[in-house]
Amino acid sequence: MRTLLLLPFLLLFVSPGQSGAVSGDSSPLVVLGFKWDKSRQVIEKPDSAGTSAPAAAMNQSDKNFERNAREQAPAGYRDPNLDTIDGRSAALEKNVQESRSPKSKPVDGFEYRAKVQNASKKVAEVVFWEYQFTETANPATVVRRQFICAVNLKPDKEKELLAFSVSGPSDVISVGSLSNKSGKLFQEKVLINRVEYADGSIWQRKDWNFGEVKTTLAIATSTPWKSEMCKGL
Repeated sequence: MRTLLLLPFLLLFVSPGQSGAVSGDSSPLVVLGFKWDKSRQVIEKPDSAGTSAPAAAMNQSDKNFERNAREQAPAGYRDPNLDTIDGRSAALEKNVQESRSPKSKPVDGFEYRAKVQNASKKVAEVVFWEYQFTETANPATVVRRQFICAVNLKPDKEKELLAFSVSGPSDVISVGSLSNKSGKLFQEKVLINRVEYADGSIWQRKDWNFGEVKTTLAIATSTPWKSEMCKGL
C-alpha cells in the first residue's frame, strides 16, 4: 500500500532509542547504483480558495432571525452579503489576484536517484537516505543531501528512489577544486540512514543521529504528499 499518510506513521517512530530499534553499519537496503543531474519541476501553488476576504459590511440580513432563515433556505439561495459594496469589492479583488498569479511555476533544481534492493525478510515502508559529496581537492568539505521516502518495498525487490531538491552538490567550491584538471570535483556515495518496516521495527545506521533531522522532518511531513516518492530533509 502506498504510504500516503506518512506523518501519522512517522509519529510512531520519533525516538531513535525506542524499543525494537537496531543500529548497525551493514544496511538492509543494498545500494545498487546512484546518480544526480540538473532538473526542473513544475511546483503547484497552494490553493487560495481558503484565503479569507475582507469582512463584508453589516446589514439587516445579518440579524439572527434572518441568518437562521438563510441556513434553512433551499439550494440556489444567494447570500445578501455578496451584494454589498464590500462583498462585491472582495470578489473582484480575488478575481484580479488569481488572474495575475499563475497556478504553478517551474523551479530549477537537482534530481537525485538511488537504486536499492531490500535484502531483509521484511517489507520496508519508509527510508531515510542521503546523497553525499566529498570535495576531491578538500576532503574535509562534505555536503549531505538527505531525503525521506515512502517505498513499500518487499523482500528481495528493487526500487529506484527519486528525490528533487533546489540544493546542488555544493554551495561553495574551493579554488583547488576549480583548478583540478581531471574535472572530477567530488567523490560521491549514497548512504542508507534509517529503514522503518511494516511490522513496526526499525534499522538505523550506527553513526547517524535521528535528532538532527527532527525539525526538517516535521516541516517535510506538514504538507500533503501528492505524487512524489521522496521529500528533502
